[in-house]
Amino acid sequence: MCLRYLGFVLLVWFAGALHAQSAAQPCHAPRLDNGYFVPEQHMYAHESMLTYACDNKHKPVIENWWAKITCQNGNWSHKPQCIDQKACFAPTIPNANYTKNQDGWYEEGYKIRITCDTGYEFKNNDATAVCTNGTWSSVPVCEKSTLACGEPPQIPHAVIIQGYQEVFAVDSEVQYKCKDGYTMGEAKNKKSIICISGNWTEGPTCRPSTNSGLNDRKPPFATIDQCGSPPNVLDGLVVEESLRSLTYKCNSYYKLIGPDTVVCYSDGTWSEVPTCADRFCSVNTDEDPKLIPNGVTYIKYGDTVELECKDEHMFKNFSVARCTDGRLTVSRCCNRLQIRTNTC
Repeated sequence: MCLRYLGFVLLVWFAGALHAQSAAQPCHAPRLDNGYFVPEQHMYAHESMLTYACDNKHKPVIENWWAKITCQNGNWSHKPQCIDQKACFAPTIPNANYTKNQDGWYEEGYKIRITCDTGYEFKNNDATAVCTNGTWSSVPVCEKSTLACGEPPQIPHAVIIQGYQEVFAVDSEVQYKCKDGYTMGEAKNKKSIICISGNWTEGPTCRPSTNSGLNDRKPPFATIDQCGSPPNVLDGLVVEESLRSLTYKCNSYYKLIGPDTVVCYSDGTWSEVPTCADRFCSVNTDEDPKLIPNGVTYIKYGDTVELECKDEHMFKNFSVARCTDGRLTVSRCCNRLQIRTNTC
């Protein structure tokens, strides 16, 4: 009985294997302009390998002077193509992105515009590359921004909630959380730090919860008149005042760092006072000979302004000023069409 059952199983398995082999489809000979195959056949069996090369002044679509493709169940591993010798392959640019061509290659004269990843900036302000005679000219380089921060400091008995990354852009915020049995006092078990001009703000301390009531206990609140003059916040002002607290706001072009509300304790001290960090770039048009003098222009982080150039052409021209993470770039003088088409 067992032998009959085993024979039945083997028969079923053998039939399945034969069916799987017969199901694998062959491939038709692919079409290839400006090139040739070795060997040349009308049909190629499953898993057959075919080599191709290109005629003079052409090259395969991959980075060799010859290429191999494999028949995989009726389809070739890639579409064989012979492209112009002066065309370019997709460049590899670390810490950057650009719009990629679906074909994987670019015609001579094609220009790509690169954007750097968060926390990186262009070296020498060069954001474009042009395909010239099979190679890219002046491939942009994205380097870590001088205002970006490295990985946040390690805090004993704490973890960072966000995922790991090597570089954090200016104004990035990460949050720590204490492990079970530890606390940050009044902040309980969570606190954020912020990247400011290449440095992280002060991190928290995680202490055992059993001692937190003694070590971190603050005096009770009192009315603000018991703490004397309100704390001075440079580039900020008090926008709301109550019996026991003050609320601060930063001036335009500045960002509030820390709590916006300050309270008075019964021992005559104020709670943590915020600061106002600058978030702008400035251009002195009086010092740039190509610009019409108009004093100092302030530009918020992430904003772009057009500065009018001196009249040296038939049409009005403008210089584009950008403020990126505190780094100022000022373009040459261009007309409206050049600005709209990003060729300035």
